[in-house]
Amino acid sequence: MIKKFLLIGILIFYLCSCKTGDINKVLDVTFTTIQATEKAVRPISEEEEYYIGRAVAARIFSYYPLYENPQLTSYINSIGKVIVLHSERPFIFGGYHFAILNTNEVNAFACPGGIVLVTRGMLNLLQNEDELAAVLAHEIAHLNHRDGINSIKQARWMEALTIIGTTAARQFGDEEMTKLVDIFEGSIDDILKTLIINGYSQTQEYASDEKAIHYLTKAGYNPNALINVLERLRNIKKSESGIGKTHPDPAERINNIRDKIPSVSIDLNAFKRRSARFSSYIK
Repeated sequence: MIKKFLLIGILIFYLCSCKTGDINKVLDVTFTTIQATEKAVRPISEEEEYYIGRAVAARIFSYYPLYENPQLTSYINSIGKVIVLHSERPFIFGGYHFAILNTNEVNAFACPGGIVLVTRGMLNLLQNEDELAAVLAHEIAHLNHRDGINSIKQARWMEALTIIGTTAARQFGDEEMTKLVDIFEGSIDDILKTLIINGYSQTQEYASDEKAIHYLTKAGYNPNALINVLERLRNIKKSESGIGKTHPDPAERINNIRDKIPSVSIDLNAFKRRSARFSSYIK
């Protein structure tokens, strides 16, 4: 709002000093700039997030090949989609999609726009369907919090929207298109660096753990399954690649959620059925 008033002030100053023939040109340029500035402070839309997420996933596939197993992929999608129905954003542009990466590295990734990728190494670490649901719930929480998309540098996004806003009334030239492609590639790099190298902040990981136990409880899974997964992750050294490198110490994550897990009664027969189903697909 302050920027808008500042631009209007500049407009008045120039109008007072312009010749009559130049007034229309000044009005045109100034109001176009005002519109571009307003657009540059808006958040990334769900549609934009979807297309950015597809590009991020494509880049991840260049590091880790996709695991071609339709039955297992369908099974994981069925669990993931149950979890998302109990989240804050059950329906998003393009929907949610879950896939498996063919690597023994223990990890999982939440790409913006609803794409969740789980490695075979992670699946081999898990012992039952409730633990699988816990991993997916944690990644879904990252999507709902838009942690991936928020790792894009704000200055980069504002530059893109400013270019789009100031050229909306005409066709993009080669220079604008080159800049936009560079900005898009840079945005993908920002997210990949977060997912693969730096990881999310401790605050973001804690928040996703807390939200995950909420999703699990609502969906009928045992929320304590997340603690079971974290206990097993403690054996992965911090220096190793994968989740041990990019995530906070599992012991600290356990301490953060232990007292926040609701008291639930577990239907043992239902748990056994879920475990048998898990074993039939994964073991």
